[in-house]
Amino acid sequence: MIFVIFAKIWFIWKDMLEGIRQNIERLIALYEAEKQARKELESALAESRSANETYRTKIAELERQVDNLKLTQAFTSPEGGNPAAKEKIEKMIRQLDKCIEQLER
Repeated sequence: MIFVIFAKIWFIWKDMLEGIRQNIERLIALYEAEKQARKELESALAESRSANETYRTKIAELERQVDNLKLTQAFTSPEGGNPAAKEKIEKMIRQLDKCIEQLER
């Protein structure tokens, strides 16, 4: 009788341990999958940051080119052609004058 009870307890305990072992294996597999997904996301983020910086640099260069073209157009347009451009040039000249004045101090 005691042997039967002990055998039942043993099988229950064995089944519980097997269930725990399977749960641990599943957790490890899920952990490894998440770890791999994290590495992939970190890599994609690094690529996106790099592309973002490249685009920012390109945008800044294009904005500089647009400003240069506007300035060139203002100088090459006939007299009285673009009052806004002339005002912008005059403002830039005033700013340059202020800088020169500060440098002379």
